[in-house]
Amino acid sequence: MGINIEEFGVERFSNRELSRLEFGSRLLDLAEDPETPLLEQCKFVAIFAEMIDEFFQVRVVSLEDQVAAGVDKRSRDGMRPREQLRAIHDRVVSLCDRQDNFVLGSLLPRLSDAGIGLVRYEQLSRDERDELRVYFEKNVYPVLTPLAVDPGHPFPMISNLSLNIVVLVREQTTGEERAARIKVPSILPRFHAVGDGSRWCLLEDIIIGNLDRLFPGMTIGRADLFRVTRNADLSIDDDEADDLLVALEIELRRRRFGEALRLEVHRDIAPDLLELLVSQLEVEKSQVYLSDAALGLGDLWFLYGLDRPELKSESWSPQTPPRLIGDGGVANIFQVMREGDILLHHPYESFSDSVEAFVSQAAADVDVVAIKQTLYRTSGDSPIVASLIRAAESGKQVAALVELKARFDEAANIEWAKALEDAGVHVVYGVMGLKTHSKTALVVRREKSGLRRYAHIGTGNYNSRTARVYEDFGILTCDEEITQDVGELFNFLTGFSKQVTYQKLVVSPIDTRSTIISLIDAEARKGVNGLIHIKVNGLTDIAIIDSLYRASQQGATVRLIVRGLCCLRPGVEGLSDNITVRSVVGEFLEHSRVFVFGQLTDVDVLMYIGSADLMERNLDRRIEVLVPIENPRLQASIAETLSLLLSDDTFSWVLGTDRRWRRVVSVNQRSAQSELKTRALHKAGIFTS
Repeated sequence: MGINIEEFGVERFSNRELSRLEFGSRLLDLAEDPETPLLEQCKFVAIFAEMIDEFFQVRVVSLEDQVAAGVDKRSRDGMRPREQLRAIHDRVVSLCDRQDNFVLGSLLPRLSDAGIGLVRYEQLSRDERDELRVYFEKNVYPVLTPLAVDPGHPFPMISNLSLNIVVLVREQTTGEERAARIKVPSILPRFHAVGDGSRWCLLEDIIIGNLDRLFPGMTIGRADLFRVTRNADLSIDDDEADDLLVALEIELRRRRFGEALRLEVHRDIAPDLLELLVSQLEVEKSQVYLSDAALGLGDLWFLYGLDRPELKSESWSPQTPPRLIGDGGVANIFQVMREGDILLHHPYESFSDSVEAFVSQAAADVDVVAIKQTLYRTSGDSPIVASLIRAAESGKQVAALVELKARFDEAANIEWAKALEDAGVHVVYGVMGLKTHSKTALVVRREKSGLRRYAHIGTGNYNSRTARVYEDFGILTCDEEITQDVGELFNFLTGFSKQVTYQKLVVSPIDTRSTIISLIDAEARKGVNGLIHIKVNGLTDIAIIDSLYRASQQGATVRLIVRGLCCLRPGVEGLSDNITVRSVVGEFLEHSRVFVFGQLTDVDVLMYIGSADLMERNLDRRIEVLVPIENPRLQASIAETLSLLLSDDTFSWVLGTDRRWRRVVSVNQRSAQSELKTRALHKAGIFTS
């Protein structure tokens, strides 16, 4: 037996928030990689910028609240809230400086060489400025509302993540100087083509270049851009909300003007304008972030959307799962399911030809009497929601659990809930105090032998848009024990069932943590013969981390694939010698959760897929579902996927004992995602060399 785990104290953990930021570093690695196609570089910069925005809106606010409340308790890794905020500030500055240097020094020049130039308004010819003046007069000027800032006009409310211009103007007669704020309208395209369309000018530059139209008779002084990030965490007490939907709608309106957490400005902003902003927005100097590049680089998604396929990765068309290929379309899914479970792997295999077809066929099948579905995040034109509405209108019993509190999708989910209710769907919002994050669908069908249940359980959302870029597993099954469990789960979600045990499913917050720890401990008892593979998006739970340490101390091999934040420290002598942690970040977002205990050749190997990450929120405050994969053929397919990810040396990073992620040096140039594409083509009968 190794050293007592407790003796390692706080040193056995990494800081949760700093670990989350390190995912941003891996995104920048991909953006800076000269092998990454040019518009893919734009995409990774945009994803990084959006990640930092979300980090402040959701994570930083929690620490700010602790500091404001006088909380001085150390986190599991030994850092106090104020210390974490300082460390976050320094790391964000470092990452954003790196982003700006790359954008200005490499990305923009290469875009220009490729015929996608970003030009400043003042760099344009007179004829080009005249052309933009006409555009400004017709399309921009009528939308703008300049707001004066003086004793009679208080500083306006600045909405979250909006781009704004603050400008100094002077009365020509009196010489009196005033400040004004102009919101750059997000309803208009931020990029406007100039001339032949090979160059683009930003909307804010066009506005600044035409400020004389907004302030006639005034002398235009300095104009600077700023952007504010606000608290976006919703505070709703389920127990006190008489109507959760109404309470959430009210809270969403408040989100736009929550507490300011970050003020972004250009580095050369006029000192007096910066002082005005700091004072009026009530932020500390430590909350001011200076930028050299354009603010709001998440808008680079626009450039990624340009029709320039030669500047992107080769497009991918998801393949129809081989067993679902029918004559002229998708086969009868219920018939295929009766022949055996179907493992799905998106986006290599089509979401529309499997999951959406499952619900669509159920809606059209006269023998289907009921459909039950969880909806956490779904697309704006969701075929699944449309199928549920058709099913309800045809007289089937349809129940949908719509999670209203899915962060940043609350407004969309409110609209879906209303549309479903209008169609006669039984809509519920889940269990009080818990988010419903499980990905489950249940169909009840009338057959000769009686009623039969069919289910889909997955690791990803019922969202056709993200299913094209998120890597996820799912299973279609009519296994009697599993489908009965899913039925019991829906009774718990929609009624007053107190179901606390399931035959095969593992369900949070009931028994996910205890089950995972029990399975880890069982492998630990095998000593050097123990083998654990876990693939998740986040690993932060202390009890599970310590159980993995114990397994390592007893000689078991632990291989972890963690996309994002990881609070476990691998390779610490006497603690985690036998643990490796890898992250794969590529064209597709690795999103599936997989848990494998034992060698695939062992008769007692156990394998699960599901919706739960190994984080406190997933284990204690969410409804999550893990489902066992018991068919040896399906187990082998998942095991092959994990093996490919572990051998990837193109888009992989390895976590060191020093808490730093280092990109794997490519020797064999193996890309797991590329090989999985090839595997999908082979399975579909489309052979590649």
